[in-house]
Amino acid sequence: MTRSLFGHMEASLRGYLTEIDSRASAGHGAAELARVEIPRVVAALRALLDDHQPDPDGRCPSCRTRWFTRAPSPCRAYLTTHLCLLAAEDEVEDFTTATTAYPRHLANPSPA
Repeated sequence: MTRSLFGHMEASLRGYLTEIDSRASAGHGAAELARVEIPRVVAALRALLDDHQPDPDGRCPSCRTRWFTRAPSPCRAYLTTHLCLLAAEDEVEDFTTATTAYPRHLANPSPA
């Protein structure tokens, strides 16, 4: 029963995210979509991160590596969130810089 319940939850969450993604990609009603859905997604992400807030020893109370131990912080929830939201933003900036510098590199190749 637990696997079935998890399967239904996972499928509904993935369906929700797919629906938001496709509506945003289509661009129809993007402002309304953002106004309604962004606060919901932010609230869900905050709740998830609140569950993984490190204790005074810097360990995640939700993630466990073994019995009676906790994973060091930052745990996977924090790492994944940071990588998806902030590190990806840095990569976009790096890519923009690289794409503008790359043509100059091709125009002035250094001797090999």
